[in-house]
Amino acid sequence: MTPDEIVELYLEHGHIAYEGEGVTQLEHALQCGQLAISAGASDAQIVASLLHDIGHLVNRLGASPSLRGLNDTHEAVAARVLAPHFIEAVVEPIRLHVDAKRYLCRVEPAYQGALSPDSTRSLELQGGPLDAAAAADFIARPWAAEAVRLRRWDDGAKRRAATVPGLAEFIPLMKSCAHSPHSGR
Repeated sequence: MTPDEIVELYLEHGHIAYEGEGVTQLEHALQCGQLAISAGASDAQIVASLLHDIGHLVNRLGASPSLRGLNDTHEAVAARVLAPHFIEAVVEPIRLHVDAKRYLCRVEPAYQGALSPDSTRSLELQGGPLDAAAAADFIARPWAAEAVRLRRWDDGAKRRAATVPGLAEFIPLMKSCAHSPHSGR
C-alpha cells in the first residue's frame, strides 16, 4: 500500500469504531502517531504507530472481530501490504506489535489487567501471554524494542475527543519512509 492508498483507505473506512473503545480506527491511528511524536520518536516509529492497525481496515471484518471470536491477524496483514512500499523500520514493529502485547503480559504483572476490553479479548485469540522462553526469544529479536514502544503508544491511543493532527500532516512522514520508486522494490 502506498501512502496515497493508505489515505484513501482511512478516508473510506477510518470511521469504523473499535467496539467499547470509544474511538474510530482513524482516531486511534492519529492518537498513536501523536503519542510517538510527543515521545520524540523517529519518523519510522511515528509512521509505524500511525499504520500499526491498518490490517483491520484491509481485512474488512468490521468493528472488533474479537467479539465474534476471530483473530484477524491484522499485524501480519499490515506487514504484508506495507512491506513492498515501506522501509523495514516501519514494517517490522507493526509485524511484532501483537507479540509485544503478549510479551508485556509476561514481563509486567500489572500490564494485562490494564488492557482495554478489546485488547483483552484479542489477547486470548492471539495465544495469550508468552511463556518465559518465548518472551526471552521475542525481546532478543530485531525490532522488538521498537514494537514494545509502539505497543505502549497503542494502549494509550484510545481517548475520546483527543486533540491530534489530521491525517494530511502525516503524509510527508509516510512518504519519507516509503521505498523509493527506483529502489527495485
